[in-house]
Amino acid sequence: MSSASTATVTSSTVPPRVVEEKTVQEELSLPILLADRVIKSAQEAESLRQDCSDLAKQVDRLSQMLRAEVRLAVSTPSLYDRPLRRIASDITRNLDRALTLVRKCKKHSGVLRQVFSITTTADFRKVSNLLESSIGDMKWLLSIFESDGGAHLSLPPIASNDPILAWVWSSISAVQMGQVKDRVDAANQLASLASDNDRNKKMIVEEGGILPLLKMLKEGASVEAQTAAATALSNIASDGEKVRVIVDSLGISMIVGVLGDSQTRVQISVANLVARMADLDYYAQEEFVRLNVTRPLVSLLSSHLDMEIVSNNPVKTSIPSLIEMNKKLAYKGGYNSDSSSHGGSHNNKREMETPELQLKLKVSCAEALWKLSRGSVSNSRKITETKGLLCLAKIVERESGELQFNCLMTIMEITAVAESNADLRRAAFKTNLPAAKAVLDQLLRVIQEENDPQLQIPAITSIGCLARTFPARETRIMGPLVSHLSSRNVKVATEAAVALGKFACPENFNCSEHSKAIIEFDGVPPLMKLLRSGDQPQRQGLVLLCYLALNAGNSKALEQARALNALEGTARSVLAHHPELKDLFSRAMNHLALYQAGAPLNRQSLAS
Repeated sequence: MSSASTATVTSSTVPPRVVEEKTVQEELSLPILLADRVIKSAQEAESLRQDCSDLAKQVDRLSQMLRAEVRLAVSTPSLYDRPLRRIASDITRNLDRALTLVRKCKKHSGVLRQVFSITTTADFRKVSNLLESSIGDMKWLLSIFESDGGAHLSLPPIASNDPILAWVWSSISAVQMGQVKDRVDAANQLASLASDNDRNKKMIVEEGGILPLLKMLKEGASVEAQTAAATALSNIASDGEKVRVIVDSLGISMIVGVLGDSQTRVQISVANLVARMADLDYYAQEEFVRLNVTRPLVSLLSSHLDMEIVSNNPVKTSIPSLIEMNKKLAYKGGYNSDSSSHGGSHNNKREMETPELQLKLKVSCAEALWKLSRGSVSNSRKITETKGLLCLAKIVERESGELQFNCLMTIMEITAVAESNADLRRAAFKTNLPAAKAVLDQLLRVIQEENDPQLQIPAITSIGCLARTFPARETRIMGPLVSHLSSRNVKVATEAAVALGKFACPENFNCSEHSKAIIEFDGVPPLMKLLRSGDQPQRQGLVLLCYLALNAGNSKALEQARALNALEGTARSVLAHHPELKDLFSRAMNHLALYQAGAPLNRQSLAS
């Protein structure tokens, strides 16, 4: 191997150098050194000596401030140094210009003297203004660091064109270094800035605001402090990139720890933060499950519920809401036996919380479970391995409003994951399991008794996702689903068609029996009507009709409804937007033609 090749191989195996950030002392050493040089050069000036002397006085004042900052940095381990580094860099540039200027006033000979002597009072005025701005920046900086940490509304010259930057610096500094009250005010200020626009959020992240807020949340100095920190983090975490910064700052473990052992108001804010992060970033979802955040969430959600009793006839009973129940029932200790380690130190304080506040906590925990389970096998499995399914079923049974909706959405997301994961489906949703039976009972009750499409749709979707778990003889499912094919709400009717399609599709082992059951429950007439209800309903209705044709093509109901004519009349318009359905439509039409007198095979081509 040649020496050049060897050099190439050797250099490629050398890991890249990691450039470590300078310490504050190192950052300030250069401007201090430059200041000393400016003062010395000013003393040696031969021309414009008064201007040089005035400039040296400004530099000396700046030098004293820089040295004071060094002393402060040494004595303050938790110093917030982002503005200091920016200002130090700016000062370095200005001192460099000052040094170049005063050196022109030194004695030179020959041609150099002519070159260096072209210096005017106007040049000194420009540099003097720059140095005055640097002095103003240092005054602002020292006022922040030498105060008790309260946020400052004054504006340093460096941020004159961007006042928000000064407010962000001041607020982060107060969060990191201030007294408890100042930290709360500063965190609320950051939360307000973050809620204004994305630019502010990005600025807070870039200026190092995440870690101080996480530490404030973890330390638990007061309920107000933790709530303010969690709210600020929630407002900042508006997309996956910003959520990932929280994750990379080891924020997940802090968040889970606080959720498990804090007062109710804090837990509400933290549960909202968990929901926000899980909704925006898959990696955050998986980190939460790795640290078992589902355990405290399910524990908090199941407080005040008797998890050992499952109603055998939940459909007929109207159970009081959580607020009424909390007014009537004594506090039982609040947590499942398998999760009593979470939240125990605050049980006594939680007894004193209002029912309304406890309801808010449950709403937030249910939303967090909903977002965590979306598309996540691991989180869905964690929920089903605890008493999570039973807890969700009982809340759907007993509650209404946002809490009931969030629990239904959680069930829907878990069943959606189970639809494509046979192991989870078999482990959690066998129809003879108590928790699975409780969930199914409540889904059916919602479908049959609730009139709100917002509740009906997730319940219908959930049952559709579980279509492959039901035996051929399971007929109590079909009636309620078929009845919603004729719903006045087109979205509900469409979702019913989608769910029934999962019962009748070839991937379902019992598709033939299910298809016959759909027809027996008089599902064909409302299905034919759905074909005239717009693009999405028409497409889903046609897919279901094709499955019925393939599995029960000899049905009199299909013949009487002129299903073959309906397929032929609508196929072209649907295939124009969904060509992937061409094979299904062709097979269904040919199958129907086999059983209808006078209908020749391939009577109409579907070719475009």
